[in-house]
Amino acid sequence: MDLKAQKENREADDDRKVVAEIMRRCFVPTLVTAISWEGFHFVGHEIRITEAMDCYGAIVWPSALVLCYFLETNVKQYNLVDKNVIEIGAGTGLVSIVASLLGAHVTATDLPELLGNLQCNISQNTKMKCKHLPQVKELSWGVALDKNFPKASSNFDYILAADVVYAHPFLEELLITFDHLCKETTVILWVMKFRLEKENKFVDRFKELFNLEEISSFPSLNIKLYKAMKKNWRSA
Repeated sequence: MDLKAQKENREADDDRKVVAEIMRRCFVPTLVTAISWEGFHFVGHEIRITEAMDCYGAIVWPSALVLCYFLETNVKQYNLVDKNVIEIGAGTGLVSIVASLLGAHVTATDLPELLGNLQCNISQNTKMKCKHLPQVKELSWGVALDKNFPKASSNFDYILAADVVYAHPFLEELLITFDHLCKETTVILWVMKFRLEKENKFVDRFKELFNLEEISSFPSLNIKLYKAMKKNWRSA
């Protein structure tokens, strides 16, 4: 076997091991209850998430697990304690819950029809457990950004995003939202599953405004983890 093939085999083996570790953080309840939920182990806590199977935004996707695992295992490099963090497309709230458990001031955002389930999940998993009480707020991409998130008072250290890019008609509005929420030193941690050509095109558009660095790749999941900052501004 040549060196290139050996390297590819090692990388594939490493990918399988890390993905297996990430997926082991999930567990299924042993008892059937009136309200179905899914369990996760992060930051030393058992997190119970109620999903809504009739809505894409209220399901825990693998990208969210990847981001949670990254935040937990990279606390020295990405220390969230007392940092202002916003998650866009928070969905079930798993990523926001993990960020809160790690000590951040968290604002979890999504569309209005998802806020009820999002608030419920965040409240039941963070009450009396977090240094800062997380907030839940409506955010429709590209809509009323100056009113709801004025630049003068929106000082986010981190923007978290998991699987927000998929086949929908609002990718340009998503890019506008990323741009609006970013300050000089804001760091975007963004996990994306590649499904269609639209994802690649969005990455190209994103690179016009942001310096983009691929931090991790999970080929078996077709997922990549990125760090980004606005162009022409100093690194965090």
